[in-house]
Amino acid sequence: MPLILETILTTTNTSGDVHIAPLGLTQRGENWIIAPFAPSRTLENLKTVPYVVANHVDDVRVYAGCLTGRRDWPHGRAEKVSGAVLENCVSHMELEVVSVEDDPQRPRFICKTVREVSHKPWAGFNRAQAAVLECAVLVSRLNMLPREKV
Repeated sequence: MPLILETILTTTNTSGDVHIAPLGLTQRGENWIIAPFAPSRTLENLKTVPYVVANHVDDVRVYAGCLTGRRDWPHGRAEKVSGAVLENCVSHMELEVVSVEDDPQRPRFICKTVREVSHKPWAGFNRAQAAVLECAVLVSRLNMLPREKV
């Protein structure tokens, strides 16, 4: 089973507007796969600006906030790619899209790491934080799952 790394992605549009969204990255060898659902702003941004920053955060309020409409987290500019680094992230990866596997529901953007930075030590999630993260993943899929499955 491949590694899926839960992150907070930042993408930009051609005007430089930053979009912040939670998304799991799948590792494939040296590369990372980003597979946003259609339609989504992350998908539209990646189609026009092929760069993304994967922010690794230990504050699960960011995951929950993105799903409840809060997307104004403090950030600064990435150094090597178009994108933003969240101010309180533990670490981040600046990624460049190198190819796309087309799919009408979830195209896959294959990315290579351009820059990786560690900002502070990370002790992992405690049980309550892990529960918030899992709940955020479930909430993000409620409109796609049959009611009886939920």
